[in-house]
Amino acid sequence: MTNPSFGKGAFFAITAYLLWGSLPIYWKLLSVINSIQLLGFRILISLLSVSLALLLTKNSSWIKFYKDKKTRISMIIASLLITFNWGLYIWAVNSGNTIETSLGYYINPILTVIFGLCFFKEKLKLLQLIAFGFAFVGVTVITIFTGRLPWISLCLALTFAAYGVIKKTVNLSALESLGAETLIAAPIGLMLLLTSFGPEHDRIFTGVQGLSYMTQLPFITLFILIFCGVATSLPLFLFAKGAKILPLSTIGFIQFISPTMSFLTGLLIFREEFPMRNFIAFGFIWSAAILYIISLRLTPKRMNQAGKLQV
Repeated sequence: MTNPSFGKGAFFAITAYLLWGSLPIYWKLLSVINSIQLLGFRILISLLSVSLALLLTKNSSWIKFYKDKKTRISMIIASLLITFNWGLYIWAVNSGNTIETSLGYYINPILTVIFGLCFFKEKLKLLQLIAFGFAFVGVTVITIFTGRLPWISLCLALTFAAYGVIKKTVNLSALESLGAETLIAAPIGLMLLLTSFGPEHDRIFTGVQGLSYMTQLPFITLFILIFCGVATSLPLFLFAKGAKILPLSTIGFIQFISPTMSFLTGLLIFREEFPMRNFIAFGFIWSAAILYIISLRLTPKRMNQAGKLQV
């Protein structure tokens, strides 16, 4: 008999990853806004929406994160990591590198396993070691084919894996943590909004006058922008609810929905350049992802249940 709570958890998790997988289209709709300033809006509007959600639930304890030195340091590092990750992702999508972002999030779970081995003395299964080898070969192949390291992919994977390591040491819920991170990043977000970035990457502090061009934007663009906080916090909230119910092996499988959607979006909708030879490199990456999923499915049931993600 099917466990109804499992179905509920799967619904939450799948919906979260479908929303994350749709983000390239969302950011593309806002591509008329400078990517750096768009990051500023994302930080500040996310802070506003998450603070409101926590206020409605009468949760104010998250604001006191700074009282504990270890938590304070961890949240500052996490905030800087996720701010860089968000900014790079937005810029990559709006500069025609959506496929490369998908590569980063295919690699990320495997890097997370390696980080777990390094920082938490977690055991590395043979299949996970082989998966890491396949991912390494895939990155090497694509480097040879393109003549450069896929630095966007590697930076996204490394920062998000490191972010996950930091979050594992903090005893805050997903929304509480996001509230603290965006609160810490708020000065950065404000600075980004008040700075104009020219075509030659010249940075000029212009104050609110640097945003005057937005008054000429279509109303629909500004309307979509308002929801960047929801686009950030809603999938995280749904994922947190699903992760509390589902075993790690199921989450491990579902998480590849997002990069697959990003890959198909870049290839079929944005028509980004993707030579046939690159399928060889991605073949290694996809093989690594499959081996990773299998390694989770082979985890003993008692460990599987203990391995539910807590975010």
